[in-house]
Amino acid sequence: MSSRDNSSTHYSDLAARPSSSFAESESEVIGSKQASMRVKLRYVLILGGLTAFAPLSTDMYLPSLPSVSHDLSASMALTQITLTACILGLAFGQVVIGPISDARGRRGPLLLSITIYTLTSLLCAIAPSVTVLLLLRFMQGFAGAAGIVIALAIARDLYADQALTRCISLLMTVNFLAPIIAPVLGGQLLTFTSWHGVFVTQAILGGIAFLAFALGIGETLEPERRQSSGISATWQAMRMLLANRPFFGYALSSSFAFAAAMVYISMSPFALENIYGLSPQMFGLLFGVNALGLAGMSQLNARLINRWPAQKLLSVGIAMLSLAALALLLVVLAGIGLSGILPLLFVFVASLGLIVPNATALALAATDTRTSGSASGLLGMLQFAVGAVLAPLVGLGGTTTAIPMVAAIAAFGIAALIAFLILCQPARTS
Repeated sequence: MSSRDNSSTHYSDLAARPSSSFAESESEVIGSKQASMRVKLRYVLILGGLTAFAPLSTDMYLPSLPSVSHDLSASMALTQITLTACILGLAFGQVVIGPISDARGRRGPLLLSITIYTLTSLLCAIAPSVTVLLLLRFMQGFAGAAGIVIALAIARDLYADQALTRCISLLMTVNFLAPIIAPVLGGQLLTFTSWHGVFVTQAILGGIAFLAFALGIGETLEPERRQSSGISATWQAMRMLLANRPFFGYALSSSFAFAAAMVYISMSPFALENIYGLSPQMFGLLFGVNALGLAGMSQLNARLINRWPAQKLLSVGIAMLSLAALALLLVVLAGIGLSGILPLLFVFVASLGLIVPNATALALAATDTRTSGSASGLLGMLQFAVGAVLAPLVGLGGTTTAIPMVAAIAAFGIAALIAFLILCQPARTS
């Protein structure tokens, strides 16, 4: 039996195993399907909420970008980098916290990180300058990364194969609801408070996440399954993951798709508000509608996985992304306007509901569960880092036209397609 099969555990097995963790208190799931479903629902809601740290930290902040630029007397380009700083923190936090969770367990590192996230959110609210805000946003993202990487590692602790894909799809459905709520909430907050209140709200949400995880989920990685800690062990684990062709292929393809999404997230406020004249509230509403399509597609993926392999669903998602991105570029070049742009943006964003859960599940399934934290961290780091590094370069094209935004989205869509076709095709057997 392979190490992956040997270490893969379904939720019911974990809940039935005697230990000092939360699983012991969930022994009620044995012989009670209804109780089991209640516990699984709690896990999905809490873990899905933890993965939402990224959209909550970025999307809720989007409508505030123009006011932050004005209040802190900073240029639009520099203000946009406060978003990039958070994304960089989310990227590098995952690659650091993931291996720590493999060595120390999931629970302790996550609770500590949520505490730091909450405190830095409060400090962001009183930042006196854009320079200080840049530093605090990086720290906020670094701490918030724990929610993403450890939630996925816990899913890998509990599930394998189709069950893993289904679980991640459900987590992503909850995760994708955050972009529906976050920009709308961020826009509405600006009607009676300032961008300072947005960060206070993020701190409150951090406190809620702390209580939910502390009371609702226990340790899922037993001491005997933990890995060696230290820089040398971490470096060795990362080298093995990068040498894993299936893992690297899915990671790279999804990273380019994620870069396209980052361009959309960082540039769309300026394009849709400044160029096409949308108010912050209307932008938040449209952003939420697109996220609704994303969540709906992820939920559909959880159902389709019972009939179609994840590989095929991923190929459909990448085809949708690349075609919508190319069409979007042509529409902007033709000067058609919002009537052509908004439907294509919806399709482009919705395609991520097929790409993210399937690419994530396929990448994690190609690794040993004992290093799921490292694998999840490296996967997340590649996704966020590519977007964080490349998306700001698009801003150099200026904010007086939408062409730089849609051209970059199209380029990353094609790159995702090429990476998928070259690296993600399963080996054929004669």
